Amino acid sequence: MRFLKTLFKLAFIALVIAAIAEELRKPRGQREGFGRVAGLVPYDFRIPTPDRFKDRMWNPNDDRLITETPFGVGWSLNLARLRPRQPDVSWN
Repeated sequence: MRFLKTLFKLAFIALVIAAIAEELRKPRGQREGFGRVAGLVPYDFRIPTPDRFKDRMWNPNDDRLITETPFGVGWSLNLARLRPRQPDVSWN
């Protein structure tokens, strides 16, 4: 189990370094602070705003359970998808 924890930490560190390298490869005027490592793993190093945080962590209008993280590298859970859906009840 300790080996897996170490492996996970090393993989995460490698992804962070790859994301930073991805940004630094871009010309200064084109650095946005967000993107994907190898076109797969999302990253976002911009200062998180309340709107972006809410949109990615609690968005009942988004059908996805797994969304891009509001800050850092990887994915987050859309917690609004974890709550049970209320059935549409019409009294007509």
